[in-house]
Amino acid sequence: MKLTEQQIAFFKTFGYLYFPGLFADDIGQITDTFESIFAERGGGHHGQAHDYKQRSSIVPFIDQHPYFCSLIDDPRIEGLAGDILGYDFNYSNSDGNFYVGDTGWHSDLGHASPYLTMKIAFYLDEVTKDSGCLRVIPGSHTSGDSFASTLNDMMPSMKEFTTEESLGVAGQDIPAAALETKPGDLVVFDRRIKHASFGGGNRRRMFTMVLEQRYAEDDMPELRRKIGTLSRWWMERAYGPTMIETAGPGRMAHLEQRLANDGHLAELSRKAREEMAEPSRG
Repeated sequence: MKLTEQQIAFFKTFGYLYFPGLFADDIGQITDTFESIFAERGGGHHGQAHDYKQRSSIVPFIDQHPYFCSLIDDPRIEGLAGDILGYDFNYSNSDGNFYVGDTGWHSDLGHASPYLTMKIAFYLDEVTKDSGCLRVIPGSHTSGDSFASTLNDMMPSMKEFTTEESLGVAGQDIPAAALETKPGDLVVFDRRIKHASFGGGNRRRMFTMVLEQRYAEDDMPELRRKIGTLSRWWMERAYGPTMIETAGPGRMAHLEQRLANDGHLAELSRKAREEMAEPSRG
């Protein structure tokens, strides 16, 4: 799969892309695999049943099953990621979730990083603007842009806030693009973009893959710092064993840089286990 010049320009300008039906023929196997991973791990978060009150999450997620690991090799994923990030991109991480209720406005990353990172989201339930679909503020990902900077000041991701306090309107009334999806659709977005969801149910199924540009050799300290943040999910290595063991040369090209720089992660995760009652939910 190759993106058109117009699709690449749209992503750079607005910070997201939407692919209706891209995985429609695969959605049965995708859904069955998703459910089996959760069922084998207690049905919810950290070996416990999903309680329908708070988000349940498994990280890393696609690493848990050979079929999901192979999504990185899929020409649809590799093609769209390669056209935006470069074909030497890194697979960064993944999560599988049962979401509960609203997710307020936030960015996954700040504007400071020189490396582009994208999130690829698979929604396994039909969601609309009133039932938990992803909403994005187009253009809010742009580093150095006055609109994006102002928005970031009004919607800081790293502290508690409400849009009522800063802008005088409820979160669901913020002007945004609502990306309504059906199972088999794919949504891709720059992790710096402001995004949210409202009105969702209490077992909303979604999993994501995070892909990033390959780091320059001079920036290995920053990459190791980023890898260290995986400790909040108690990860021993950058990837799960199934992801590594089933990788051919093509996939390994997307794993090798992080694998070569994850030697400190196990100790950080050991400390995290001492300090945390459970792995992070997000």
